[in-house]
Amino acid sequence: HFKSYFFHNQLFKLTSFNCFLKTELKSVLTVSPSWLNPGASVTLSCEVKPSSAGWRFYWYKVVPDLSKINYRYELLPESISGSVENSFRIDGQKHTAGFACRAKGGNPEDFTDYSEPKFVWSADPHPAASLSVSPDREQHFTSESVTLNCGGNSAEWRVKRFRDGFISFWDEYYEIISGHRLSDCSDSWEMTGSSCTINSNLSFKSVFWCESGSGEFSDAVNISVHGMLTHAFFHSPEEFYRN
Repeated sequence: HFKSYFFHNQLFKLTSFNCFLKTELKSVLTVSPSWLNPGASVTLSCEVKPSSAGWRFYWYKVVPDLSKINYRYELLPESISGSVENSFRIDGQKHTAGFACRAKGGNPEDFTDYSEPKFVWSADPHPAASLSVSPDREQHFTSESVTLNCGGNSAEWRVKRFRDGFISFWDEYYEIISGHRLSDCSDSWEMTGSSCTINSNLSFKSVFWCESGSGEFSDAVNISVHGMLTHAFFHSPEEFYRN
């Protein structure tokens, strides 16, 4: 059945209003080259999405902060005032390093969030921190363990992983949930002290490196798992990406 409600002596008025939805702007960083010889230059490029004009760009070094999930951001001295140019060149880069960018502009004027960090891998034979793989051979059965050992002047370490190339179902699921390909080794395997032990029956292709509690990066190692065999390739990520 239906109920009817009657309102007496009331004036009803339909009022219109405007609803403003703020578009989320984000900065996206690219680095070139991703692999360099010690002392070479690196070019950082920053893009604001959705694309628009009138931005000033700021450039940051990302420093490992083991008390946090990600990093702390240190503004590069040459970038204190920002620049209308969306590219920035760093000369004489020797070590592996991470960078980020963000932009200031819009109406009202505000900063975008920091970009996802991007990394530059160096062939420096004497990095500030070291990474070794055990056992030291190319092929490993998936039933075996592969241990990544970090070395250097620090009491705290984490092993980072960047997923690239072909990925397993679970890696793809992780990316959908997390929104990025960068993770800690301990997210998937066991991290004890300065060592991460990998046990995997799934295919993956990833770059691994160490980060210290004192803010240092190690050199990088590429590990690729193919079916029943794991191949650890000790080459530059640039060569790794071409495979």
